[in-house]
Amino acid sequence: MSDKIKYEIEFPIQSSPQLLFQYLSTPSGLSEWFSDNVNSRGEFFTFIWDDSEEVAKLLGKKTNERIRFQWEEDEGTSYYFELKIQVDEITKDVSIIVTDHSDEDELEEAKMLWDNQIGSLKQVLGSR
Repeated sequence: MSDKIKYEIEFPIQSSPQLLFQYLSTPSGLSEWFSDNVNSRGEFFTFIWDDSEEVAKLLGKKTNERIRFQWEEDEGTSYYFELKIQVDEITKDVSIIVTDHSDEDELEEAKMLWDNQIGSLKQVLGSR
């Protein structure tokens, strides 16, 4: 198995950090844009799409700032995905910084997937 590459993508988003964090950290919020349905039991979140399910462990979160998950298949590795809310101190512009890991040959596809996912989040939020 080859090593995955860590990458970051920044997405400007028009939302308050508090509202945004609800969509990033709660099963009901995540199910509005990230997957069809989300269930959580303790630190484990089950993400459901059409006919597949993926389980991710909540590695940590800081209210209104960031949340970090690790897919079950990546257990025992340093791979995770993180959604971080960044607010520019001067302009107060809000961005989401996505940190994730991907195989090199799937990197562009992974970035496009996040682009689509964050696009869905922006639609839900009424952001541009």
